[in-house]
Amino acid sequence: MKTPRLPRARVLVPTLAAVAVLGAGGAFWATSASADDHVTGDRRDQVAAAAEKAAGGTATEVEHSDDRGTAYEVEVRLEDGSEFDVELDEDLAVLRQDQDDDTDDRDDDRALTDTERTSAEEAALEAVGSGTVTDVEAEDAGSYSVEVRADDGTEWEVDLDADFEVLDKHVDD
Repeated sequence: MKTPRLPRARVLVPTLAAVAVLGAGGAFWATSASADDHVTGDRRDQVAAAAEKAAGGTATEVEHSDDRGTAYEVEVRLEDGSEFDVELDEDLAVLRQDQDDDTDDRDDDRALTDTERTSAEEAALEAVGSGTVTDVEAEDAGSYSVEVRADDGTEWEVDLDADFEVLDKHVDD
């Protein structure tokens, strides 16, 4: 007795189509989930102000948190160069604050003189146009890296040589 193959095709083709659609949707979700988590605009200013008040320094990085119960994670740098991590809830209440002990990315940094900091800040602001300097670091070989938040909320990274000339300027991802 011959069995028709048509019913299997009616099940197999729609199943394969559904798997293909779900696979593409999963790839889209994975891409969306890894999108930039930086907080921008007025909300960034509000979150930064709350963290700065708590830690007593300048917010250098403001991000949405993926931790349960925590809405924002803020890195705050004090005048002495030390850094604090501040976690805030949606209402900007401080949930946790501790000194940033992640020193592996700061091993090559050296303390800046006031003159170096001022010169680097001025050069970076001139390169970007206007804004607020959020971080200045001395890099190896006497160069500098300056982060600037432009007046429109765009985050810039400006790399300077030892003479404070712009080597590179780009929007920080």
